[in-house]
Amino acid sequence: MDVPGPAVEALSRTARSNSIYLVVGVVERDRGTLYCSVLFFAPDGSYLGKHRKVMPTASERLVWGFGDGSTMPVFDTPLGKIGAVICWENYLPLMRATMYAKGIEIYCAPTADARDSWVASVRHIAVEGRCFVLSCNQFTLRRDFPADYRSVFGDDPDAVLTRGGSCIVDPFGNFLAGPNMEGEAILIAEIDRAQIVRGKFDLDVVGHYARPEIFQLHVDERSKQPVTTHSSEASGETEPTTPTTLDTTTAHRRFLRKRR
Repeated sequence: MDVPGPAVEALSRTARSNSIYLVVGVVERDRGTLYCSVLFFAPDGSYLGKHRKVMPTASERLVWGFGDGSTMPVFDTPLGKIGAVICWENYLPLMRATMYAKGIEIYCAPTADARDSWVASVRHIAVEGRCFVLSCNQFTLRRDFPADYRSVFGDDPDAVLTRGGSCIVDPFGNFLAGPNMEGEAILIAEIDRAQIVRGKFDLDVVGHYARPEIFQLHVDERSKQPVTTHSSEASGETEPTTPTTLDTTTAHRRFLRKRR
């Protein structure tokens, strides 16, 4: 999907019609490159921004482009500060530290990793960042894919290809909902942001529990474009009137005269 584009407008209408903050994973197309991205919408349907996955994993690099530091937002909302880190990006310690430094409180972690280790990871992130982690994981059956899709799981329509594991975790690593591996589901939990305050009383990894005189992280959030053009007309500058080749030739002749 293009961002902006018709699909973004449809998602905007969904957020507005349900009066919800919507955080949704998409395949974003930008010219000839695809990105694994997350889009954010407000309850009034306004598009807040996006995050592009900065590190595609393994064979994903055959498909996805790499996001840069310009799309790592955390949005301050009445529900709390919301951001997203996609799948195995969550295994980048410095990226997690960046999100903690932005004050993230509702940490969205969409994934396709159904391993037991993933559940352990999101619990660790919740404790480490003293934040609520919402991890949406895929649950898919063989019949969810085209008939000609070759799967190591066979052709039984009811075969589970990805078992899910979605969950909501509080800042102390306790499950508020899930992990659900029974089928498709909508998980609901009530969160108490006062838990974040209580949790940071003894652990704030970007505050009193940090040692900046020993360890520091510098984050470059500038957009990195492969091609940057500078127009002299836009800046009001004038192009030099003397060709560079003439200057070079003149300098060469002067050098020869000096040698003589």
